[in-house]
Amino acid sequence: MPLPQAEITRFLKSVHPYDALPADDLATLSDQIEVWEVEEGSPVYQLGAPLPGVFVIYEGQVEITDRNGAIVSHLGLRNSFGERGLLKDGKAATKAQAHANSVFLVIPPNLIRDLIDEHEIVAKFFDRTRTERSSPQSLATSAIDVLMAHNPATCPPNTTVREAAQMMRDRHISSLCITEGDILLGIATLRDISGKYVADGMSVDTPVSAIMTANPVTLSPSDIGSDVLHIMMERGIGHIPVSEAGRLVGIVTQTDLTHYQAVNSAELVRRIANAQTAQQMAEVTEEIPRLLVQLVAAGNRHEIVTRLITDIADTATRRLLAMAEKQLGPPPVPYLWLACGSQGRQEQTGVSDQDNCLMLDDKVTDDDMPYFQTLAKIVSDGLDKCGYFYCPGDMMATNPRWCQPVSVWRDYFRGWIAKPNPEAQMLASVMFDLRPIGGAFHLFDDLQAETLAAAQTNSIFVAHMISNSLKHTPPLGLLRGFATVRSGEHRNTLDLKHNGVVPVVDLARIYSLQGQLSQANTRARLKAAGAAGVLSPSGTRDLLDAYDLIAETRLDHQARLVKGNKKPDNFLPPSDLSDFERSHLRDAFVVVKTMQSAVGHGKGMLG
Repeated sequence: MPLPQAEITRFLKSVHPYDALPADDLATLSDQIEVWEVEEGSPVYQLGAPLPGVFVIYEGQVEITDRNGAIVSHLGLRNSFGERGLLKDGKAATKAQAHANSVFLVIPPNLIRDLIDEHEIVAKFFDRTRTERSSPQSLATSAIDVLMAHNPATCPPNTTVREAAQMMRDRHISSLCITEGDILLGIATLRDISGKYVADGMSVDTPVSAIMTANPVTLSPSDIGSDVLHIMMERGIGHIPVSEAGRLVGIVTQTDLTHYQAVNSAELVRRIANAQTAQQMAEVTEEIPRLLVQLVAAGNRHEIVTRLITDIADTATRRLLAMAEKQLGPPPVPYLWLACGSQGRQEQTGVSDQDNCLMLDDKVTDDDMPYFQTLAKIVSDGLDKCGYFYCPGDMMATNPRWCQPVSVWRDYFRGWIAKPNPEAQMLASVMFDLRPIGGAFHLFDDLQAETLAAAQTNSIFVAHMISNSLKHTPPLGLLRGFATVRSGEHRNTLDLKHNGVVPVVDLARIYSLQGQLSQANTRARLKAAGAAGVLSPSGTRDLLDAYDLIAETRLDHQARLVKGNKKPDNFLPPSDLSDFERSHLRDAFVVVKTMQSAVGHGKGMLG
């Protein structure tokens, strides 16, 4: 059907981003648009075909399917499609078929690119990366590699304390790393010299190894600046060596940092680390929603916001463990407290329950168990008081099933992998997100490596895990591309947790399993999967962009609720979004659904 230019112009004034174009540019656009008519059931374009431009639906409906034939979206009036493939390599990344007799406005490729080059609002509309979130000069987002001193002063362990002090004086530094070759053995500071060597009247021939802190806490170059500040605040130290694969590569000190960029979260960590009661800690954690608002308002990326908030939960957990040990006395055998769920993945937001467990040294006896049962109750009760409410599924260390020797945990994982029934799939999914928080970390090392290797080589288990991971699907439907919650108090909203971030979390877990990757954080898993070849470079980029947008939309929603004096939740009414935001969010969900389809068909390398 021919459309007059005036009618095309009138229609485009109701479609973002073309509604923001100057009148002359809009008239030029309208004049160059092609009008396509496609009958119901006929293809608009085929997968891999050269695209004639970006399609805007003037009339009718379109069904979008991926390369496996799975439906990823139904689109209606004013929706656009085809832009992802057009701007990537000019070829269709999906198949589009008319779901009714339809009329499309087709904007030619050269015109789309001219509009992107000349108009920021159009460029922003077609840019799915959300790069405006990043703050590269922020301490919170800067890698330690940027902050650290790359050539730290070192000395061998047989250096005398006097010689070490002279080195510090001559170099105007306050610490020395004690090494053998490039292997870090310990660190000695001016405080060690005054507090141990001088105060105790040691001999002038005393080796520096006698006063050093052996096996000090270290970070890696890929950690972030806030990690440094939080550890310094929690442990009361001013120097942190940086190591990679056991080799000393740098050091970060208090003088290397500017506190203002992460002062709010660091102050909460400091107050929790110094708290004497769970109630005092709860008074601190009450400020987390306000911190969330400040971090989001400052433009921090979602992975930084959730990392900082999770650091607070980690500190609270370790402080409660210390308080429990003070009350109960030293543990009868070594133990390890681990977090799973969002805390395990370092992805906590303003809404979090607690998911945790205890692994005990195999020397533990029945007589020792009451100690750990009481310790678990002290910690879990304290976390609940701090706002990390009890897990509805009782996935906590207070449950005797999740407070067991390492040998029992090893049997758990072996059993789940050997017989992947529905419960085993669910439990394995939760437990693959385990992250040590406090205690004897070595208890987990061998178990994690063994479990990943055994799981990856069991094709039946992997298939069941994939099937389980596809139970949470993106909310794509007919109404503006969204399928909202159908009933209950959250009716007509998008569940940004279970239908938003969880599908990506599940995909990342599968990639991690397939590649035997040790990371627990979702974004880190996706990047590692790309680096390991489990996921193609283009698939990695698309999924990271989609995840970033969904996760940041979730945080924006929670921050808006807090600012309105409401409790943060994960249920977003689509009406709260602009047309621009709806379009981007729909595209992100389409990417996730496409990747789910690829995994379901055994094509994790989707490009």
